[in-house]
Amino acid sequence: MTKRPRSDSRLAAARYQVDRAMPASDEADDASESGRLTPDQRSGMVEIAIQQAMRRGDFDDLPGKGRPLQDLDRHDPDWWIRRKIEREGLTGLGPPALTLRKENAELGERIDAQPTEAAVRELLEDFNKRVIEARRQLLGGPPVITPTRDIDAEVAGWRERRDARLRVAEEERQREQAEYAALSWRERRRRRRSE
Repeated sequence: MTKRPRSDSRLAAARYQVDRAMPASDEADDASESGRLTPDQRSGMVEIAIQQAMRRGDFDDLPGKGRPLQDLDRHDPDWWIRRKIEREGLTGLGPPALTLRKENAELGERIDAQPTEAAVRELLEDFNKRVIEARRQLLGGPPVITPTRDIDAEVAGWRERRDARLRVAEEERQREQAEYAALSWRERRRRRRSE
C-alpha cells in the first residue's frame, strides 16, 4: 500500500482563493472544466505560494542572501562553468580555452620553480603544443585566445631571475657570516649551543 503525499493545506487554501477570485470568462470556464489552470491562475497561485513561503521563513537562510549577484556586467556564455571551477578550486576541467587561460596566468611561477633550463624548455614546449592543439579542435565553447610562449625569451628571463635570486642568497649568506664573525667568542658559543 503506497502512502499518498500530504498536501499543503496553505497551498490548497491559496488555490481555493485564486479560483474564487478569478473573473468568470469563457477561457477560465474551459480551463476549469478540463482541469487545467489558465496562465493568470497559475501566476496567482505561484505568487501566493511565494508570499506564504516568505512568511514561513523558507527563504531566510539562502546562500548569498543580501549580496549582489556577481558578474552581471559580463556576457560570458560559460559563466556557470567558470564560477563552478573557481568555487570548487578544480584544475584540469572545463573547456581548453578556460584551462589554458588559467595555466597561462600561473605559468611564470611554474617556470621559476623549474631547476634546470631543460626543464623550463620542456614545460614551455608542452604548453605551446597544448595551445596549438586546442586552437585546431572545433569542439565548440569559447575561442582559444591564449598566446603561445617564446621559449628562448622565457628561458632568458628564467636565467636572469635565477641569477638574481642566487645573488641575493649569496649576499644574505655573506652578511650572516660577517655578523657571526663580529660576535664575541661567547656569543658564538651560545649560538652554536642553541642550534
